[in-house]
Amino acid sequence: MYQVEYGPGFAGGRLTMPPSKSAAHRALLCAGLSGERCRLSHMVVSEDISATMGALEMLGCTVRHDPAAQTMLVEPASCYPAGGEIDCRESGGLLRFIIPIAAALGGRWRFTGQGRLPQRPLGVYAGLLPAHGVAFRSEGGLPLEIEGQLSSGVFAMPGDISSQFVTGLLFALPLLPGDSHIVLTSPLESVGYVDMTVAILQDFGVQIRKTPEGWHVPGGQRYIARDYQVEGDWSQAAFFLNMAAVSPEGSRVCLGGLDACSLQGDRACLEVFGAFGLETHWEDGWLVAQNPRAREPFGGLRGQVVDMAQITDMAPALSVCAALSQGETRLINAGRLRLKESDRLAAMEGAVNALGGKAEAVGDELRIQGVERFMGGVARGQNDHRVLMALAGAGLRSLGPVRVTDAWAIRKTYPDFYEDFQKLGGSAHVVQLG
Repeated sequence: MYQVEYGPGFAGGRLTMPPSKSAAHRALLCAGLSGERCRLSHMVVSEDISATMGALEMLGCTVRHDPAAQTMLVEPASCYPAGGEIDCRESGGLLRFIIPIAAALGGRWRFTGQGRLPQRPLGVYAGLLPAHGVAFRSEGGLPLEIEGQLSSGVFAMPGDISSQFVTGLLFALPLLPGDSHIVLTSPLESVGYVDMTVAILQDFGVQIRKTPEGWHVPGGQRYIARDYQVEGDWSQAAFFLNMAAVSPEGSRVCLGGLDACSLQGDRACLEVFGAFGLETHWEDGWLVAQNPRAREPFGGLRGQVVDMAQITDMAPALSVCAALSQGETRLINAGRLRLKESDRLAAMEGAVNALGGKAEAVGDELRIQGVERFMGGVARGQNDHRVLMALAGAGLRSLGPVRVTDAWAIRKTYPDFYEDFQKLGGSAHVVQLG
């Protein structure tokens, strides 16, 4: 087992954000469904992106990555196979995207996964696909087998389980001969991710129309090949904004590669960390973040109530900031966090308490009472990349070292995180135990 030790020290500085994993997933799949070669730029291979590359290869595509240039060339299949087995590893997004795509292409497909992925919910598809011509065989998770050819029509589904089900259908339904309608039976959470999907689909020539009930998807469309540059990741930026907020020295952090008008839902981190007390502004295309009250008690940070319905991925970073802010913070409408790579409500409750903070997970919310500083100690990383990265901020205001298990879970989405943290003067040392 590997453990990372975080310590004090954070000088700040400039750092360009890695590509958005969410946008990279979507661009890769669009490229694989287009008719000709596509060149994708600003692409870094994490474990999740590697899984998507493998899925495309199972669909008959060729994917070549140039790490030095951070580019990928995607050659679509001349003829898609009539079935096969796709290992989604630990990527919930890939799994929920690729199932309806494979159903639209037709044939017999088997899906497998690792970690907590086999237990993550798929019931939306279990109800929808058989009603549209596709057999769905599962004992409650993975492995899963589907067989048949997806037919167009009306797809009525809840919006409060995962927006990834909506995105999966938006990828698949344009490939069908007839028009389709997605109808939401409950309010949609993580709206920004669906908006991103629609925008990237349009970039690849696919038209989707928003309706009062959901979306109208014309059938018989073709994905159009193009060169595409992936924008920087706001979800990852949240970890560095957290560091700027809690740094006792008031370190100045400048983040590049971010789109100020991005459709990524986690762009909301600007407003949320701003409510804690972090100040941000744009300077020549760089996002500049600094806490001007860092030397005051609690770093001048103030607890708040945060609705997590649209920004679930930010919860680990917000939990650390909340734990070091004066007063109480409540992360509400956070039930979906229990269905991520770990039960993130329980994971952050356990981590904050293990380090000397005060947190309690109650139902679908996390309640945190702020402390001036952590005491240090050992926290369980729960093999969850976001838990690992969030706790880097905990080390900046801790009386003792912060040690976190499952150190290499970061490879899932941000393999260079420790190196980038160290570029900003952070202290992160990975050691092997036993």
